[in-house]
Amino acid sequence: MSEPDDDGRIRCGWAGGQSQLYRDYHDQEWGRELRGSVALFERMSLEAFQSGLSWLIILRKRDNFRAAFDGFDIATVARYSDRDVSRLMADAGIVRNRAKIEATISNARAAAELDVDLSDLLWSYAPPARPRPATLADVPGLSPESQALAKDLKKRGFRFVGPTTAYALMQATGMVDDHVQSCWVPAAAASTRR
Repeated sequence: MSEPDDDGRIRCGWAGGQSQLYRDYHDQEWGRELRGSVALFERMSLEAFQSGLSWLIILRKRDNFRAAFDGFDIATVARYSDRDVSRLMADAGIVRNRAKIEATISNARAAAELDVDLSDLLWSYAPPARPRPATLADVPGLSPESQALAKDLKKRGFRFVGPTTAYALMQATGMVDDHVQSCWVPAAAASTRR
């Protein structure tokens, strides 16, 4: 059983004792159902930028990312040119990783060319609801569904969305509820999909 934070609430171990920004993200966003192509494209992009870094770094820069990538509007980002890559590489407010920047642009192009809504595609891989994990040690790093999603996305031209990143996206957007059993966030608030 986890210890309560200074506000008396028990949180998933990764969020407890962290900055208020991290707590707010855990309490108000992580694991809650998120739909919509632009919103999910943003989360997919930020998960890719997070790869190898702390999620707190991405949270602190999220507003800068939104400004730099035109609110993650898929059609706009899909039209980015080499000049935009140079602009983004010079932007100290975001993570300046050329491969991740180019992957985000490539992913916007892939999303724009889909024959199905991006949100519908991603949610089609959501697994059936299951009990919450007892402890953080019981939280998987990937799943058969995230492996299948990553394979499908790769086939459709997406980059930087492997099975682990796909699973993190599923966790963050409520496709799976990986809040631990002792966490104060109500299960109904975490996901309303089923």
